[in-house]
Amino acid sequence: MASRHALQEQNRGEAVGVAKQKNMAVAGQGKSRRALGDIGNLVTLRPLDGKPLPAITRPVTRSFCAQLLANAQKEAADNKKKPMAVNIENNKVVAKKKVSVKPKPPPVPQNATVIEISPDSKELKKPESSSSRNKKPQSSLTSTLTARSKAACGLNYKPKPTNIVDIDALDINNELAAVEYVEDIYKFYKLVENESKVHDYMHSQPEINDKMRAILIDWLIEVHNKFELTNETLYLTINIVDRFLASETVARRELQCVGMSAMLIASKYEEIWAPEVNDLVQISDRAYEHRHVLVMEKRILGRLEWNLTVPTPYVFLTRFIKAAATPPEETINMEQMVYFYAELGMMNYEMIRYCPSMIAAGAVHAARSTLKKVPAWHETLQLHTGFGEEQVKECSKLMVAFHAVAKDDEKRKVIYRKYSSGTRGAVALYPPAKSLLAAPAPAPSSS
Repeated sequence: MASRHALQEQNRGEAVGVAKQKNMAVAGQGKSRRALGDIGNLVTLRPLDGKPLPAITRPVTRSFCAQLLANAQKEAADNKKKPMAVNIENNKVVAKKKVSVKPKPPPVPQNATVIEISPDSKELKKPESSSSRNKKPQSSLTSTLTARSKAACGLNYKPKPTNIVDIDALDINNELAAVEYVEDIYKFYKLVENESKVHDYMHSQPEINDKMRAILIDWLIEVHNKFELTNETLYLTINIVDRFLASETVARRELQCVGMSAMLIASKYEEIWAPEVNDLVQISDRAYEHRHVLVMEKRILGRLEWNLTVPTPYVFLTRFIKAAATPPEETINMEQMVYFYAELGMMNYEMIRYCPSMIAAGAVHAARSTLKKVPAWHETLQLHTGFGEEQVKECSKLMVAFHAVAKDDEKRKVIYRKYSSGTRGAVALYPPAKSLLAAPAPAPSSS
């Protein structure tokens, strides 16, 4: 009997506990319902004109309310009606057409929401006040900072004359042409080109001279053709050779190794597939071993402090050829003639005194004079090169003089043979410009 009584008491306690849990759950649900009712998804709609509103089967949520407003606005726009008022109360929506005389709105309960929808009509502009009329237009912060930076760097734009040809008009849709920034890029090149310009260094080299340098450059151009490397690689190779020779004394037996290592460095910088060291060793008839090329490569990079991003004449040539505005049927001959004069100039040590942009401008002037283009120098070229015709004449005269003796130079005929082929328009076979040869110019070196 005692055990049966204890069991009843235990079952009674469990029943009471279950009841308490149910009550707490119900209370919690009530709180949840009240909390959900406070967030605005259940609103009260107010009837208009004492007419009952049709029942809405779904609550007026934000998305449903936005849909109703959009439908009302679309209907008002289609029927060219005046603004409508939508009242929301007790989960019901009613739209009322407004009259021309705006009546006094009835009092709105606190829990009601009124949204006014206006048709797509243009608003009347307010008359400008005297204070706003006298205000000066303010420029944005970005334009102000850009103008200040350009002024600090001397890059202020000047209005272009009307007879200047827009050489970038055809590249507006070409993202690789970077038409928006190309002018600033080349103005930056002009600012920094003198930082990597090579000074006269031959007097500081006891074992080599300008004739040896010319033979080396001529051989490097031949190697460049055999490996089918890009033009950027050739011009960077010559730049590396000159900068290294200007900063360190080199023995005669090491000169060819300097050229090989410079081409290896330039190929690694510019090419997708650079030639291997063994290829350079074989093309030099095994004058050096594998380790000699690598040691010289490290020596050159250390002396140049790994500074390989410099503006060479090639970056200016591409821009200045474009500025020449040659007709499409003559573009190939013009390009090949410009490259012919540029390589002739880079091979001869006398051109070391000119900056890269001047070498490129002189090559364009010499090419246009040789091809008998009239005028040989126009305002579009003057704008993009930054040089007048009188400034580039001295440089172009030297190049034309090199052209005149290139055929008879037995030791350095690689460039002449290269540009005498039909694939390059045989531009080397053109007679040099007589107008420039007749004028006095520094005599080219016969060595």
